Amino acid sequence: MIADDTIFALSSGQPPAAIAILRISGPRAGQALENLTGNLPNPRVGTLRNITDMVNGTLLDQALCLWFPGPESATGEDLAEIHCHGGRAVIRAIEQALDRINGLRRAEPGEFTRRAFTHGKMDLAEAEGLSDLLFAETELQRKAAVRNAGGALSRKIEDWQQQILRLSAQVEAELDFSDEDDVAPAQLVIIQQEAKSLSDDMGNLLLRPRAEKLRDGIRVVLGGPPNSGKSTLLNALVEREAAIVSDIAGTTRDVIEVPIALGGIPFLFIDTAGVRESGAEAIEKIGIDRAHEQFSAADIILWLGVEGKGPDSKNLVEISSRSDHPDHETKGPDAFTLSPVTGQGMDALVDYLIARAKDMLPNGDQVSVNRRQAGCLTAASDSLAAVGSEQDYLIIAEHLRMARKALDEITGRASTEDMLDGLFGKFCIGK
Repeated sequence: MIADDTIFALSSGQPPAAIAILRISGPRAGQALENLTGNLPNPRVGTLRNITDMVNGTLLDQALCLWFPGPESATGEDLAEIHCHGGRAVIRAIEQALDRINGLRRAEPGEFTRRAFTHGKMDLAEAEGLSDLLFAETELQRKAAVRNAGGALSRKIEDWQQQILRLSAQVEAELDFSDEDDVAPAQLVIIQQEAKSLSDDMGNLLLRPRAEKLRDGIRVVLGGPPNSGKSTLLNALVEREAAIVSDIAGTTRDVIEVPIALGGIPFLFIDTAGVRESGAEAIEKIGIDRAHEQFSAADIILWLGVEGKGPDSKNLVEISSRSDHPDHETKGPDAFTLSPVTGQGMDALVDYLIARAKDMLPNGDQVSVNRRQAGCLTAASDSLAAVGSEQDYLIIAEHLRMARKALDEITGRASTEDMLDGLFGKFCIGK
């Protein structure tokens, strides 16, 4: 539904700053800008104006103003921007002046982007890419987010949609006009082959690592028996005192999570309670249970200590972490031998983690999908694959329709309000 009210918000970073950008979007945006400046500037031309309180005529600031008549604007509706000085008092004064204009209200989180989606200025896949871009902290995250925000996935989906529509048209021609001499009937085998080719193409995209892995980071869980040096290793990896280190066994009772980038790759290092089969009191047992939950969700498990056996996982890496101790015991030829205290062997471990992570993350130069998009894409691929076993054109037409519907859900042509609320609610106010 097209919004008929007008919203405003600070769209730049939090003050103080050299410049602040106040954005106004909606049918009264032009009137609001005219009230504050006396007249509208030429469309899409930055113009210096005095910003004046319309109630008492007080000069609030001198600012660069821009006017974007809809639908040729970022939100698809009338849009105004005020580029003023970034002091808190200046921003507060202009916001209060806007508050007093009838029909204006402060924007909710993500409301500008939602209006852009509503007016067809971006689709849902592009909006999700923009969300990832806003939260990107590493170069890999930025590159992947820029591709999706720029429409790389959307263009792929549109290409698939057009191919499915073409197949649907052939099926409809066969259903409606196969008895007419001037219409060539669709060839079932060709339709089935092309549907399979589309399904396989989607399947290749689904085989790539998920976008969430790039956003959330590679989960590296440190495990081992009590007092095996997990917290010391964590502090050495993240280069700060993130966990309490003590000679007292069982010091770590709960999960400690520390996000960090290594080699431009996002990681989430997780320290866990020491794992032992017996002798743990009630609270320590809770910590041990939580450690096992972390092992199940880990991308990599660094298992320390010579006592006890680590979880049965292909992602487990043996660590012998006390090479500086005179009573140090090695764990075998495949284990990393190192000392977080002296730094011996740490570079080799970090290099290994970076190399492993690169195999788990999507390539920043390729399109990748998140969990929601993957679910829709799987449904589309399955519907197309089902065409290969059908002889009835009515059923084939339904499979093709279901494939188109699943792809529509990726771009937002068929989306629920709850899902949209969840996405745009994560945006900052003013975006």
